[in-house]
Amino acid sequence: MRTWLRLQERSRSRGIPARQTSSGLTVHAGVSSFTALNTGPVTAFARTPTDQIRADAERLSHIILEMQRCFLLHLSKELAPGNVSFPQFFLLAYLDRKEVLSMSEIAKKMGHTTAAASGLVARLENLRYVMRSAARDDRRKVMVCITPKGSALVRRMREEMVGNVMKILNHLTPDEQKAWLHIYSKIYDYCQSK
Repeated sequence: MRTWLRLQERSRSRGIPARQTSSGLTVHAGVSSFTALNTGPVTAFARTPTDQIRADAERLSHIILEMQRCFLLHLSKELAPGNVSFPQFFLLAYLDRKEVLSMSEIAKKMGHTTAAASGLVARLENLRYVMRSAARDDRRKVMVCITPKGSALVRRMREEMVGNVMKILNHLTPDEQKAWLHIYSKIYDYCQSK
């Protein structure tokens, strides 16, 4: 293609007359034989539906990770300085709904070992967001509940997140807002079923 363009330029500079082809190309007499090449339809780079789904999944994966980073690092003042990690906030929010959980329930919900969950709870306990106690029916069983300070933190962070999501929604049309909620609701339902 570069050679053909160079020949076209050389023909133009020498004053060789040009003509318009049926495809709309301007060619000079000295290089018109290049227009006779017929490559046919290009199918070598056509994507299959699976390739397209993979490409879309890769793009969405990137978007999801960037959105998480944006929400966690920039949109929440409590998380940004490192006061509370996202797993800690997730646990606090869950405790705020459930009120009391055993260490084994926390480990299962967080996808951690009981020892790792215990470390997570210990950090929250040091910040006075949760407290541990023994179960009434079994003194060996450790129960964890959220404190009023922990509930207040969850409310503040939720309110901050709602405000920031509202800012994003204001950049969308009403139809886009509904579509976003509909799609996220379907994704949420799928995740909850797993």
